[in-house]
Amino acid sequence: MLLELRVENLLLIERAELDLVPGLNVVTGETGAGKTVLAHALDLLLGAKPRSGIVRPGAAEAWVEGVFALDGRTDVLPPEIAERLPEGEDEVVLARRVTAEGRSRAFIGGRSATAADLREVGGALLAFHGQHEARRLLSPAAQLALLDAYCASEEAAPRRKGAKAAAEGHLQRRDAHAAAHAAERDARRRLEELHDAAGARERELDLLRFELQEIDDVAPVEGEQEELSAARERLRHVEALRGAAYVASQALGSDEGSAGAGLATGESALDAVAGVDADLDVLAARLSSLRIEADDLAAELARHLDRLDADPAELERVEERLQALSRLERKHGGSVLAVLDHAERCRQRIAEFEDVEGATEAAEADLADARRRRERLAKELSAARSAAAPRLAAAVVERLAGLAMPAATLEVRLEEREPGPTGADHCELLLAPNPGVPAAPVRESASGGELSRVMLALLAVAGAGTDATQVFDEIDAGVGGQTGRAVGEQLRALGREGQVLCITHLPQIAALADRHFAIEKTTSQETAVTVVRRLDDPEVVGELVRMLGGETGDEGARRHAEELRSAA
Repeated sequence: MLLELRVENLLLIERAELDLVPGLNVVTGETGAGKTVLAHALDLLLGAKPRSGIVRPGAAEAWVEGVFALDGRTDVLPPEIAERLPEGEDEVVLARRVTAEGRSRAFIGGRSATAADLREVGGALLAFHGQHEARRLLSPAAQLALLDAYCASEEAAPRRKGAKAAAEGHLQRRDAHAAAHAAERDARRRLEELHDAAGARERELDLLRFELQEIDDVAPVEGEQEELSAARERLRHVEALRGAAYVASQALGSDEGSAGAGLATGESALDAVAGVDADLDVLAARLSSLRIEADDLAAELARHLDRLDADPAELERVEERLQALSRLERKHGGSVLAVLDHAERCRQRIAEFEDVEGATEAAEADLADARRRRERLAKELSAARSAAAPRLAAAVVERLAGLAMPAATLEVRLEEREPGPTGADHCELLLAPNPGVPAAPVRESASGGELSRVMLALLAVAGAGTDATQVFDEIDAGVGGQTGRAVGEQLRALGREGQVLCITHLPQIAALADRHFAIEKTTSQETAVTVVRRLDDPEVVGELVRMLGGETGDEGARRHAEELRSAA
C-alpha cells in the first residue's frame, strides 16, 4: 500500500504531500490544473525515463518519493535490495531525483539503485493504468496477459485463505516456457550452424591440419629462443673467443715469465722465512691463495678452450631453428606461447570437425529435449488458460452488469498459433455490448466508454486480491451519468480489496472516495504554481459542486453534491 507520496519541483508542483489510506483515494481538479503531474510522478517511481523539461522552471532538481507499506511482503524486493533493509522493516521508500539538466538518480530504502530496480520493485508495489490504457486491450498480447493474471489470481485465492500454495504457479510456468522457448531457439540455431558448416568443413579441416603439422614439425619450446640466440653469438665469434681464452690461460700458466710462475717464486721466498714475522706470514698465506686460484683459473681456461669448437654446421642448425620459430611467431600471434595456444585450438577444432556427426547428434538431442519441454509447458499453459477463460468471461460479465452494461456478453476465445515466448495460444476478447448484436472483437464492438468499463472489469477480476496499489488516470474517459456512478462503485469495491488511487473528473466517482485530494493552480505569481490539498468533508462538498459545474452559491448544485456524498 502507498502510504505517502511527496513531490517537489515537478512541472507546476512546487511541493505536494499526499497521505493516502486503504480503499479509494481520488484526485480532482480543473482541466489544466496539473492532475496528470501526479501521474508523471508515479511514472518516475516506476522507473520511467524522465521527460525533458519536467523540472519546475527556476528549480535545480525535481524530487519524487513514495513510502510503501510492505506488510511482510519483502519477497517483492530483489534479494540484493531486501538485504539492505533492517530486519523486520515493514516499509520501503522509493525515490527519484531529476536534475534540470536531465540527469536522474534512483533510490530504494535510502540507497542508490537503478531505474531497472525501480521498475522491478515499483511494478510489484504499484499498478499504473493511464488515460489511454484501455486501448492496450486491443492487443491480443495484452488480452493474453490479462488471462494469465486471472489464472494467477485464482491460484492466489487459496493462499489468501491459508491453503498450501502450489509448488509452481501459472506465471512461473509461463516464465519457464519463455526460457524453454529461448533454449529451443538456441539449439535450433546451433544445429543450423553445424549443417551450414558442413560444406566448408573439409577445406577448413585441411587448413587446420596443415597449420598443426607445421607447428608440430618445429615443436617450439617456450624460452628456447634466448638459449639459441646466445649460442648463435658464441658460434659467430668462436675464433676470437678461442684466442682470448688461449692468451689468458698462457698468462696465468707456469711458464717462465707468466703470472703463475711469478706467484710461485714469491711463495717460495716467503716460505723460507715462515714463522719469523707474524704479519708477513699473513701476507704469505694470501699470496699462496692467489697462486692456487691462478692455477685453477688457468686450468679452467684451458678446458673451455678445448670446448670452443668452430663447427659451421652447428651455426647453420641454430640459424635455421631461429628462423623457423620466427616464422611461426609471425603467422600465429607474435610469441611462442601464442603459437602453442593456436596449436591447441587447432587440435580442438579438428576434434570437433572429426566428430561432426557426434556434435550434430548432440545438437539434435538438445533441440528435441528443448522442444519437448517447451511443448509440455505450452500444453500446461493452454490447459490452464482454457479452463480459466470461461470463468474470466463470466466474472467480467458480472462486473459489467454493475457498470451499466447488464446485457453485455463476453467470450474469451483461445486459438492455437505459432509458438512464441508466451506459449502457443492466441487470445481474443469478443464482446457483444447489447442483446441481438453478434459478439465481435473488442476493438470493433466497444465504444470509448464501453472500452473503459471493460478494462475496469477485467482489471478488477484479473487483479483481484493483488497487493499492488492500483492507480487509474482518468479511466472514466467517455463515461458519465449513472454509468459514472457504476464505475465509481467498481473502483470502490476494488479499493476494499487493496488500495486504489484514481485521478478523475467525475463527481459520481469523487463522491465515493475514502480520501479526496484537490489540485488547484494559482497564477498570482510570475510562474503558475499547482498545489495539492487534502479535503475534509465540508470541502469535499464544495469540490463536488465545482465538478457539477455549479457556482459557490448554487444551492441546487450543493444539494446534488450532498446527495451524492450521502449516498456514498
